[in-house]
Amino acid sequence: MTQMPDSQTGPQNPIRIGTRGSALALAQAHETRDRLMAAHRLPPEAFEIVVIKTTGDRVLDRPLKEIGGKGLFTREIEDALLAQDIDIAVHSMKDMPTIQPEGLLIDCHLPREDVRDAFVSARFSAISELPQGAVVGSSSLRRRAQLAARRPDLNLVEFRGNVQTRLKKLEDGVAVATFLAMAGLTRLGMLHVARGAVDPDEMLPAVAQGCIGVERRADDARVAALLAAISDRDSALRVAAERAFLARLDGSCQTPIAGLAELQGDRLRLRGEILRPDGSEVIAGERVGPASDGAAMGTDLAEELRGRAPADFFDWS
Repeated sequence: MTQMPDSQTGPQNPIRIGTRGSALALAQAHETRDRLMAAHRLPPEAFEIVVIKTTGDRVLDRPLKEIGGKGLFTREIEDALLAQDIDIAVHSMKDMPTIQPEGLLIDCHLPREDVRDAFVSARFSAISELPQGAVVGSSSLRRRAQLAARRPDLNLVEFRGNVQTRLKKLEDGVAVATFLAMAGLTRLGMLHVARGAVDPDEMLPAVAQGCIGVERRADDARVAALLAAISDRDSALRVAAERAFLARLDGSCQTPIAGLAELQGDRLRLRGEILRPDGSEVIAGERVGPASDGAAMGTDLAEELRGRAPADFFDWS
C-alpha cells in the first residue's frame, strides 16, 4: 500500500467519482473506489459516487448510429469533469471516442477483465446451435456484422438496453439469443447468465472491451498522484495498441470494427478486423512486435486494412 499523496483528501474533502447510473457502470465506479481505498488506506467516506445521466441512457428507442455514436455515453460526464463538478470519471473504454475533449486525459486503466463476448440464450448453448432464421438481438453493429458474415441465415434485430432489459427481452420472446460482454457479467456477479464465452477466433471483440478507464483533468496533480497507484501497465499497453488502430480507422458506433491486443512478456500480438455492416465483406490482419511499439503497430495495421478495402468500404451512411 502507498500513503495518500494528498493529506487533505478524506471525508471532509471527498473525491467525486462521476459515472453513468446503470448497474454495470456503478459496479465499475465502486471497483475504482475500492482500489483507491486499498491503495491509499482511505475510508469509503473519502469518496462520493456522482451519477450522471447521459444522452445514450435517455434515448433507448433508436439505434446509436442515428443519435450520434460513442460520445452519447460520455459527453455529459466529461462536461461535469471539465466544470469541476466531479474529480474523476469512470468509463468502459470500449464506449470512449478516440479523441478526448481538450484538458482531459485517461492515463489510468484498471486490470482488464475477460475480453470475450458472452453468448446468452435460454434455449441454445452456442452460435452453432441456432437454427436457420433464428432471431438474434444486439445493439452492437460489430456483433451483428460478424454474425451476418458467419451466419447470413440469421435474422438480426436491434436490441438496446441494460443487461436486465436485454434479458427481459429474451424472456418475452423478442429474440432467442443475444450477446453481452463477459467482463460486464463478471463485474455484476452474473456469469451464470452466459451459456458460454465466444472464442475471439470466432468473434473478435470490440476494441478495449473489458477495460475500465479513469479520466481526469490534465492539470489536476492531486488526482494524477492518486490514480497512479492503481493503474495497470499491461492493460494500458494493450488498450493503447487497440485504440490507435481504431483512431486511424475513425471508428465510431457507425463502424463495425474489432480489435484485440494480447501480451506475452514484452511481445504484443494485435489482431484487427473491419466489416461491412451487412457482413458481406470482412478484412482482417495482425501485427506482432514489442509491446512498447503497440500504438505504432495499431496505426500500421489500420493503414494496411484501409489499403486493402475497396474505395466505397467506409461509405456506410
